Amino acid sequence: MSLKDRFRLSRFFAGEKPSDEAILLNQRRIFILPSKRGLSFVVLILLLLLIAFVYNNNLAYFLTFLLASVFFIGILHSYKALAGLLIRKGQCKPVFAGERAVFQIHIDNPTPVPRPSLEIDLYDKTQTTLEPYEKKTARLYAPTEHRGHQTCGTITLSSGYPLGLFRAWSPLRFNLSVLVYPKPWPQEIPFPETGGGSSDQGKTEKGTDDFYGLQEYQRGDSIKRIHWKAYAKGQGLFSKQYSGEQGDELWLHYEASAGYGNEERLSRLCRWVLDAEKAGLRYGLKLPGQKIGLGIGPAHLTQCLEALALF
Repeated sequence: MSLKDRFRLSRFFAGEKPSDEAILLNQRRIFILPSKRGLSFVVLILLLLLIAFVYNNNLAYFLTFLLASVFFIGILHSYKALAGLLIRKGQCKPVFAGERAVFQIHIDNPTPVPRPSLEIDLYDKTQTTLEPYEKKTARLYAPTEHRGHQTCGTITLSSGYPLGLFRAWSPLRFNLSVLVYPKPWPQEIPFPETGGGSSDQGKTEKGTDDFYGLQEYQRGDSIKRIHWKAYAKGQGLFSKQYSGEQGDELWLHYEASAGYGNEERLSRLCRWVLDAEKAGLRYGLKLPGQKIGLGIGPAHLTQCLEALALF
């Protein structure tokens, strides 16, 4: 690293380039500055020195130099509070837009020195303590708003140990990201109509065994099947549909998802995918330029949700 890069201002706050490897905290990555308490301590030392000089008081000189030695020794202990720690990135599970993403990092203390009062900051601050040779996993939460890959920002590990006169910190950046699925449509919506004779549309054999989905109420539908909960919320009048366990197939088309924009359509598709999986249907997904065949189960659900997230 060149001298210019070492004194680059952003390095003190944003850290160095994102890394896939474990990061060892050493003199290159740890920064130390006096805290507000430390600056007040400096003012006190200067006042004592002034009093000792004016009155030529040996006891005041002794107290001044004693406090100054405590101040400078505190720099070394603040550095040792972080030095030698080994930080690794962890795994991140996908979430839906609007939920909080969870980023995991593993902190390893391979030394016989305890590490009290460690503070980890991403969007919220969390505190932890590491005993000698202890390993811990820290879970850091971040808000999500949009679908797609969301990268983890700069993680700041800091400590004010032992007296709070100094703040030692280390900004860390990892190649760590979480996949954010589209936010599911908040209300239950009927599945799109499917044509029984086309393999592209799929087929549906309706019966009275398992809940299948919702469709707009039609004259003659049984009152027992009316979805009163949706009606009470002012969402319209729908009737519940049920299907047998065999031969249930459903194709979910991007074009069949009504909406004012791309995100609203994907939100409706996300709701259909979740409801179809919950109902035990074999379902497929058709997006412009992409087609996922019929299937069911956690792996198929993940494949469809990833396609919606990255569309």
